[in-house]
Amino acid sequence: MSTSRPIEHASDDLLRLVPEWWYVPDIAERLGLSLSQVRRILDDRDVLAARVGENKAVGVPAAFFDDEGPLPALKGTCTVLADAGLSDAEILEWLFTPDGSLPAPGAPIDNLHAGFKTEIRRRAMELAL
Repeated sequence: MSTSRPIEHASDDLLRLVPEWWYVPDIAERLGLSLSQVRRILDDRDVLAARVGENKAVGVPAAFFDDEGPLPALKGTCTVLADAGLSDAEILEWLFTPDGSLPAPGAPIDNLHAGFKTEIRRRAMELAL
């Protein structure tokens, strides 16, 4: 069942934090999917998106993908953060904000790529307390 929310506009802070955005046609081409399959990924909240650029097109941070598709650890992490009361825009900012106390250098999204899903989810759950 889809739990989609309206896609928010990216703040200037978020635009500074996220180095690369992929748009729906880019994702389809890079992953060999149809546009409807990409929209399903968005509707199922496998990744989060924001409206970016002059045309306010739907953009997804490139870091939300690996060679196979959506980063497997991302959906559950976003669910934990949403359950903590964060909006999609706040989740995006949290995932891309550098934190020197994390196991790997960089932001939570970098740590998800490095395999530190448990630590990132633990920190996400702390936000709900």
